[in-house]
Order: sequence, then structure tokens, then C-alpha cells
Amino acid sequence: MKISTKGRYALRMMLDLAEYQKDGYISLKDIAARQNISKKYLEQIVPMLNKNGMLCANRGNMGGYRLAKQPAQYTIGDILRATEGSFAPVSCLEHETNACPRATECATLYLWSGLYRVISDYLDHITLQDVMEHSASMDGYDYCI
Repeated sequence: MKISTKGRYALRMMLDLAEYQKDGYISLKDIAARQNISKKYLEQIVPMLNKNGMLCANRGNMGGYRLAKQPAQYTIGDILRATEGSFAPVSCLEHETNACPRATECATLYLWSGLYRVISDYLDHITLQDVMEHSASMDGYDYCI
């Protein structure tokens, strides 16, 4: 599994919104400048996040975006699924019911199911708040040799 630029940028955008949530609605221009991401690229990501109810939008002069919920209520898994789709390492696990005709005799299905479970469990147990706190704990880190 490889996370695309779209997924990574969506995560950075959501983290930026979380970090600046006290400022109200944040323009894509501001996010793009702080994150060094093209505004046009962010405009492609916003509909995916909106579709999943992750953002609130405000149009007009003081318009922009903000998180629809608190940072602790967003898992990294939810954000990446909104932009990347399923984390399933093989196509037969992409749907709740495995329709593969070989599923009952597949010698490797347990392996792919286990990998899928590990990835999902890991990403579903880390929130935006966790990432922000981890980042804050690293800010004062001064390493000298």
C-alpha cells in the first residue's frame, strides 16, 4: 500500500485546519502557503473531505474552511479513506462480502486479511489530536552532536 500525494496533502490540510481552528474559517490560500501545497491541488481535495462531512465551508470575503468536529474525533484512517479509498491490499477484500470464487480455498487470504486488519487498526487509532500533540512534543527537541 502506498499513500498518494492526495492522501498526504489531505492529512496536512486537516492538520493545518486543526492547528489554526481558533482562527475560524481558514482560506485555502493560507493553508497552501503554510503547507507549501498548490491551492489548485487543495481545491481538488476539498470535495472529497466535504463529501465525508469533515469540513464546514463559508463563502464570501471572510470565507474558508474549518473542521466540522474536534481534532480528536478524526482518525487518520477516516481522512485517508476519504481520499485514498480502501486500505485493502488485495481487491477481494475491498468489499464487506468477499465475492471471490476462490475465497474458501485461497491459501493466502488469511495473510492479506491480517495485513488489512493491522493497517486499519493502526490508522483508526491515531487521531488528528494525537498527531498535533506528537508534533508539539517534538518542537522543543534540540539535538546536538
